[in-house]
Amino acid sequence: MKYIDEFRNAELTQKYATAIAQLVTCPWTIMEICGGQTHSIVKYGLDTLLPDKVTLIHGPGCPVCVTPTEAIDRAIAIAALPNVILCSFGDMLRVPGTEKDLLSVKAKGGDIRILYSPLDALKIARENPDREVVFFGVGFETTAPATAMTVYQAAQQQIPNFSLLVSHVLVPPAIEAILSAPNCQVQGFLLAGHVCTVMGYTQYEPIAQKYRVPLVVTGFEPVDILQGLYLCLKQLESGRATVENQYQRSVQKQGNVTAQTLIDRVFEPVARQWRGIGEIPASGLALRSPYQRYDAQLRFAEKLQQFTPSFPETKTPERCISGSILRGFKKPHDCPEFGKTCTPEHPLGAPMVSSEGACAAYYRYRDLSYATRDRTVSGGDEPGEQGKQGKQGEQGEQSSVTSYQQYTTNH
Repeated sequence: MKYIDEFRNAELTQKYATAIAQLVTCPWTIMEICGGQTHSIVKYGLDTLLPDKVTLIHGPGCPVCVTPTEAIDRAIAIAALPNVILCSFGDMLRVPGTEKDLLSVKAKGGDIRILYSPLDALKIARENPDREVVFFGVGFETTAPATAMTVYQAAQQQIPNFSLLVSHVLVPPAIEAILSAPNCQVQGFLLAGHVCTVMGYTQYEPIAQKYRVPLVVTGFEPVDILQGLYLCLKQLESGRATVENQYQRSVQKQGNVTAQTLIDRVFEPVARQWRGIGEIPASGLALRSPYQRYDAQLRFAEKLQQFTPSFPETKTPERCISGSILRGFKKPHDCPEFGKTCTPEHPLGAPMVSSEGACAAYYRYRDLSYATRDRTVSGGDEPGEQGKQGKQGEQGEQSSVTSYQQYTTNH
């Protein structure tokens, strides 16, 4: 299949892995931003093909995972109200709030519906004029245009019983927050290809210049990721720091200008809480004044005061280290609850819930025997701690290549 099979080619993948091994002379730490890239890295064992000098860490690139507990609690409170239909994407139903999740509300009779497009919420609102229909909108810039179009259409069609509980977040401010953190160890980034398809990548150029880090727009298949790593490492080895585009078959420098215009028309940047991280300035989207009549948080403000508790935004179960995983300080196997009390069926934290979460990826594709071999960036929660890098022998490297070749042959 054109544009897929060739980017899963085992021989080409190994060639790039070899090229990276020949290129690298110094230890480098690179963060992939997107949860989809994390899944590909773990699924295909791409990190096991890299030399020990290259450390990959997983960034906060899963929108479901970084949705704050407070936002989940608001959605739960609204969904529990009589005469309300709450709509959202499927992953959101199992993300833990302070005390419960949306699935438990649904089990008790709450009308919660899984949608694949926010525009479907308008159809539900038209079909149920006597009920309040709320869409719980989450995601990065990738999903924001569809949410913006939904609000715009609600205004154009004058649908009064629709509202939006918005929790969209933006990638560039998150990258700046990571780079501004004390003792940040990230030296380069693989940018999310689908986000850049919408937004382009000009907004990342000031970040590259300010922090002197290379950023490479990268796709999601094995060859994409190793090409992106090669370009990033080549910059690091030569002392350059620019934005490059590996994902040229999908991304243009200016992005989708029409989608950007729609986002800007409906939303404005605001400070936003990120689960496990805290507040990041200008990292979220809120409805602009002409559309605030569709803001569910304002529409249900009185009810939310009764239901939404006050608590620290980084609160998670004490035994859950999802905050450290989302910040790249830990790997899933560093968690003592991983695969034991924390599983996709009974998650303690959001990274085990989402299909793009790092913990879910490790649980699905990587058994606990990898725990002793993972390259862990930090041995603790503090950014300044430098963990020990696991070493893979030639036999381990060869078995990884063989495993990858077998996988691509069978899939």
